[in-house]
Amino acid sequence: MNNFLSPPEIAASAVEAGVAKTKLSIGKLLVLGFLAGAFIALGGLVDLRVTAGIPATFGTLKLFIGAAVFPVGLILCVIAGAELLTGNMMSLPLALHSGKISGIKLIYNWFWVAIGNFIGSVFVAYVFGYMAKLLTTAPWSTATIALATDKVHLSYLATIASGIGCNWLVGLAVWMAIGAKDIIGKIFAVWFPIMTFVAVGFQHVVANMFFIPAAIFIHGNISWGSAFSELSAAFIGNAIGGWIFVAAVYWFAYMRNEKAEAVA
Repeated sequence: MNNFLSPPEIAASAVEAGVAKTKLSIGKLLVLGFLAGAFIALGGLVDLRVTAGIPATFGTLKLFIGAAVFPVGLILCVIAGAELLTGNMMSLPLALHSGKISGIKLIYNWFWVAIGNFIGSVFVAYVFGYMAKLLTTAPWSTATIALATDKVHLSYLATIASGIGCNWLVGLAVWMAIGAKDIIGKIFAVWFPIMTFVAVGFQHVVANMFFIPAAIFIHGNISWGSAFSELSAAFIGNAIGGWIFVAAVYWFAYMRNEKAEAVA
């Protein structure tokens, strides 16, 4: 007996998950969205805490260590349960292409989950990063401000392109986690793609909801206007990555002709 689903079975399960997500109340979407934002922010926080003090001469090792610990955020979302916008950018479009949900229901989910994710991310940034002073002193403050500054100074088009790569990988992480039948399988399914996107340096809209506000709270020279501009570009790129490069291609490969084949 296999301990994982086949790709066509993953596609069917992802559609079911997408449909179920559209049936959640606003309250549940906000609460579960808050948890997802907080979980991803905790992944970002541990990344900063363990890497900020590593000398720049160990650049590659430093990058890998940060990438190795960051996936705890999505692992928590997948196993403990939460509503993450970037994961929903894969499952809901797949359900939409399959004719199981409407575009209005997709927007409904994305809108409320995005708000919940933002609140959860900012909560961790302010309460733990600022109030608990985990990011207010060097080397953590220096690393946080430098990272956020690099993000807001990236051009709009470059951020969109980077966001595509990010959510191609995040969508695949969620896709494979759906296919795993045990916790260890889900952890490994999530860890490798998320480690990859962090090591490469792709832009993740929910992670950036933590990094950029954290830098603002600790008095980095970043405006909220530039923060929201960056987040909008990351959102667009992430939506394209999850929708086109995961949901649409797997719908085309495994689900497009299922009604016709069933009739035949």
